[in-house]
Amino acid sequence: MTEIIEPGMRVRHPAQPDWGIGQVQSVVGDRITVNFEHAGKVLINAAVIALEIEDGPAR
Repeated sequence: MTEIIEPGMRVRHPAQPDWGIGQVQSVVGDRITVNFEHAGKVLINAAVIALEIEDGPAR
């Protein structure tokens, strides 16, 4: 999954909808750093969590 996630993309965490939309800050291997609207910067292990890519205009 990390091969299609790139810095700048907008994503959601499927198990944490209250975090809001996040912007990918960096991708290093399976580690993705995302800055979420309501949770701040979070390090995601893409081997465990499949982030959902958010389509559409920014809010």
